[in-house]
Amino acid sequence: MQIYLPVAEISIDAFLLLGLGGMIGVLSGMFGIGGGFMMTPLLIFIGIPAPVAVGTQTNSVIASSVSGAMAHWPRGNVDIKMGLVLLVGGLLGSSLGVMVFSWLKSLGQIDVAIKLIYVATLGTVGSLMLAEAVRSVFRRRRKIPARKKLHTHHWVHGLPFKMRFRKSRLYISALLPLAVGFGVGFLSAMMGIGGGFMIVPAMIYLLGMPTTVVIGTSLFQIIFVAANVTFLQAWENQTVDVVLALLLLAGSVVGAQIGTRLGARLQSDALRLLLALLVLLVGGKLTYDLFTPPVDVYVLGSGL
Repeated sequence: MQIYLPVAEISIDAFLLLGLGGMIGVLSGMFGIGGGFMMTPLLIFIGIPAPVAVGTQTNSVIASSVSGAMAHWPRGNVDIKMGLVLLVGGLLGSSLGVMVFSWLKSLGQIDVAIKLIYVATLGTVGSLMLAEAVRSVFRRRRKIPARKKLHTHHWVHGLPFKMRFRKSRLYISALLPLAVGFGVGFLSAMMGIGGGFMIVPAMIYLLGMPTTVVIGTSLFQIIFVAANVTFLQAWENQTVDVVLALLLLAGSVVGAQIGTRLGARLQSDALRLLLALLVLLVGGKLTYDLFTPPVDVYVLGSGL
């Protein structure tokens, strides 16, 4: 069943989009991730323009983040003070990201820029995840106990403007969470992601936050950063396709339930290894597309 996407300006099979949303939902349920960093490249693969894929995907992050944050709030797993500092950085970073996005779009280079950022990010994240998964499998087979230390103190912990975050039991410079929020906010605008797969490790290993409050605090600030990106993308670049977003959301809701059941049957080491390989596979496909000449070459203004 073909359906017309008004912003993307293409007709596409609605069942394909539902299936794609379902597949990302399965991955989200299996691996406990938002799936945005996988959804955007897959939308590009099926022919959705890269700017529309980025702008639309950010919209779907809001609903999942609200649901997750509401689940963590009654348990006391949200550090409001830390979340607000991260949010300030996130709003600044995402606003700058949309400005850069608009500038690159006006130059006609936004498609290449998005793919390059994804290649670099997925390649780095996938390699780190694969190395960690292999080490974890090795430790389990050799019965080597995992390290208990969560973070290491570096020179960044000596920065000024220190603040006390009682919920997280931290006394650190506010510049650190501001910088983390800024960086993730910028990438959220450029990649159409919530940034959870980047900000959660940063909050644990760089800021030194307890794992119990990391997820809830991350989801809290992602709500507002994603909302800011969605509004600015719709207002400035007109790249948010509501029809596309609704179809993807409908598929992902069903897929997440299936993925949760599948994930419960697999070992955590196997899950991390599968996810790392999947991330590297998508990154490799994007790299291939960047260096492969297009099938159809159009020449405008030949002057004949």
